Amino acid sequence: MDGRNRAHIKAGERVLIVLKQDQRTGKTTEGIVKDILTKSPSHPHGIKVRLVTGEVGRVQSSVSQDS
Repeated sequence: MDGRNRAHIKAGERVLIVLKQDQRTGKTTEGIVKDILTKSPSHPHGIKVRLVTGEVGRVQSSVSQDS
């Protein structure tokens, strides 16, 4: 799953996001989605979400639940 389509992202899902301060390096942060902040159905840089930890960033991909 890539993080550019809002329909693929649900609250409670474990995802990898890029925080604003990590956009230059592309470093990802793993967490669980609390809120979806992007209102449009898609976004070329990834859907913006808030994690349960309060961190905000753009979704890059989901994390596999079966590993």
